[in-house]
Amino acid sequence: MVKKIDWIAQSLGGISVLAFMLPVWAQETYPLDEPSDEPIEQVTSVSELADVRPGDWAFQALQTLIERYGVLGGYPDRTFRGNRPMSRYEFAAALNTVVSRVEEQLLASDAGGTVQDDVATIRQLSNFYGKELETLRSRLDTITDRATALERQQFSTTTKLNGRIDLATTDGTDSGLTVINRTRLDLITSFQGSDRLVTQLEAGNEGQDAVAEAHNRRQNLLGTTGMLADGGGIDSVGVAQGVRVRKLYYAFRPSETVEVAVGSQLPPSDFIDRNSFANQSGQNFSSSFFANNPLITQNEVDRFGGAGAAVAWNVRNNLTLRALYAAADASDPAAGLFQDRYQATLEAEYTVPNQPITVRLQYTHAEINGTQIDAAGINAEWAIRRRYGIFGIFGRLGIGRYQGFNSILAEELEFNPKTWALGVSIQNFLIPGSKAGVAVGQPFVTSRLGNATQTNIEAFFGLALSEHINLSPALLIVSNPNNRKSPTIWEWTVRVLYSF
Repeated sequence: MVKKIDWIAQSLGGISVLAFMLPVWAQETYPLDEPSDEPIEQVTSVSELADVRPGDWAFQALQTLIERYGVLGGYPDRTFRGNRPMSRYEFAAALNTVVSRVEEQLLASDAGGTVQDDVATIRQLSNFYGKELETLRSRLDTITDRATALERQQFSTTTKLNGRIDLATTDGTDSGLTVINRTRLDLITSFQGSDRLVTQLEAGNEGQDAVAEAHNRRQNLLGTTGMLADGGGIDSVGVAQGVRVRKLYYAFRPSETVEVAVGSQLPPSDFIDRNSFANQSGQNFSSSFFANNPLITQNEVDRFGGAGAAVAWNVRNNLTLRALYAAADASDPAAGLFQDRYQATLEAEYTVPNQPITVRLQYTHAEINGTQIDAAGINAEWAIRRRYGIFGIFGRLGIGRYQGFNSILAEELEFNPKTWALGVSIQNFLIPGSKAGVAVGQPFVTSRLGNATQTNIEAFFGLALSEHINLSPALLIVSNPNNRKSPTIWEWTVRVLYSF
């Protein structure tokens, strides 16, 4: 009897691995990199699980395990989540319960005969999936060998070297075919594990796109390198050919809930106004305008970096407070750390409990080239999971006050501008590893600047060709650049991002 129970346990162990690792095709999917810590609740019938249907390939197995043995449960929202990663603790608990239930029935002489039938089924399944189990073990051995090799060949014991090359071929209205490139090397050094010294080197070819050409024909007020705000086209335009240090700061944790960063080249966009569906990762929107709120993240400070500090306090799991100060001319003795140009920003990030909704409330005070700036903003995102991928909605809204004599424009400014952007993004749509999105917005809405309002639109599709190469064609449309009435700029671009 003991030997029989041992054989059943071994067979159930092999089948359990497959049952929990293979997805239920027709059910709602959840990203594999998001393990859940929600408590599992016992269910008495498979019909109580909202994401398991009679047509699913594993329906019969789940029905047996739940209704005959009572060894599986669901999450509080009545889902099974068949392709979620399983911890070793969960596997051990489930297997122990199965063996215990089988043993109970065997010791009770198996009056109904159900266990004998299950033993025959287990034997058939074990034989059928034997090759798959061997393949799984082989893959795990291969991963272990690769991890060992990477440890031997790492760049440094304390420093990780990451790099990316952005290469964009573009053409548009009143502009010739151009090639823009930007190369960034990141050295991330950690001395204690919880700290990091960030150094980023950057170089480009000073390339321009059709949108930048349109902005530069007059005063570049709202271009990618605009003097008032960033409402530009391709983010990688205008990067100088010489190598420069774009980031240099040290981040550490004085406590588990607080992180502090200090440095001489500290871009505000590294710490505030982050968004999962519209940022500068190179795999989302190519427009610099859709990467950040132009009133909250001041272009004259963020694009060139500034000396200062940033603090993030994780008040609780779903609430984080951030504060930042950065001065672009801190190396100039005539300006110093607390003189024009600088920005100070406060941000509160809140995630709705049990919902994929995040909202950020922001306030920025800045002085840029003699102009005093005060601005408030909101940054929100909502991730909706569907069988075909992750559907994300994002939006930004800002309102500000610009007042004072601008030394670069040589004129008195008195604006109360607004800015807004709204977009959608779909990940893993039809093709695994793909991304697609469309967004529209206006960077600087005010009747006191120009005789029209600039409007930006972008649509893109990105595809990961490999672990290191991403291909992304995009269409950009900008009407009334610099808030001046002029022909609409139509621009296409094909971006290739190589990262390592």
